[in-house]
Amino acid sequence: MSADELRALLRAETVTHVPGVYDPITAALAVRAGHRAVHLSGAAVSALMLGQPDLGFVHATQIADRANTLVPALRGVPLLADADTGYGNPAYAVWTALAYVRAGISGLHLQDQAGPERSGHLAGTEVIDAGLAAAKVKALAAEVPEIAVIARTDAYGVNGLDEAIRRCRLFAGAGADAVLPEGVDTPGELAKIHAALPGVPIVVNRSEAGGNRPSLTDADLAEVGVRLVLHPMAALLAALRAASLTYRAIADTGSAAGVDRMPWAAFTDLVGPDDALDPDARYVPGRLET
Repeated sequence: MSADELRALLRAETVTHVPGVYDPITAALAVRAGHRAVHLSGAAVSALMLGQPDLGFVHATQIADRANTLVPALRGVPLLADADTGYGNPAYAVWTALAYVRAGISGLHLQDQAGPERSGHLAGTEVIDAGLAAAKVKALAAEVPEIAVIARTDAYGVNGLDEAIRRCRLFAGAGADAVLPEGVDTPGELAKIHAALPGVPIVVNRSEAGGNRPSLTDADLAEVGVRLVLHPMAALLAALRAASLTYRAIADTGSAAGVDRMPWAAFTDLVGPDDALDPDARYVPGRLET
């Protein structure tokens, strides 16, 4: 799977929403819903594999392993994956990108935070030297052109908009396909970035970790240069809420009958039914899972 489709979305004049997936079934659901790209979050992998927060417990190998399991279910839809800081210096960042390409990942986002990953909205976030961050981007662009690179900066929450713009300009000059100015939410500030980097696609992150965000229409976002909107944790949080309600219902009543669930036939259709074992699956109408 190449990065061409992902780069095409970044070059478009419209906004594409990119939801998080975390296993083959959620990947299949996202494809059936019509999404043109999906996202794999380091926070999701850390939570599901280790039961740990996203504080550096997960490495590139775990992200690539998880991608290997879900890429076949995407049927060619590009996967954008979290690459943290590249997990080290420029050489390590290149190793990460090569591992991601082998796993079928089409694009990655690379950040300039120092130390364990935190949201750019939280106190204590630090950023590394801008030159080192740009060197990682440059190494990826030069040595792994088969993967799209989105350069994320957390400088806005540390040093303000001007420094975020400076870093975005530096990363774009180093070869990034797009920039992700973490924490920049308002149309006015996004417009300033767009004006300072004409022709450079902007990606915004709509993770629930950032709290309440301004409500902007796709038209508003497109006007200020935004091309991708990431929703990395929405589906996982919704699934966990549903599981919580189900477990509570069983504990309280001995039954999950009152909880809204996907029909069994739709589930077997998603995972690939064996008609001999589950003849009802062949009669599942389209989009029954939703």
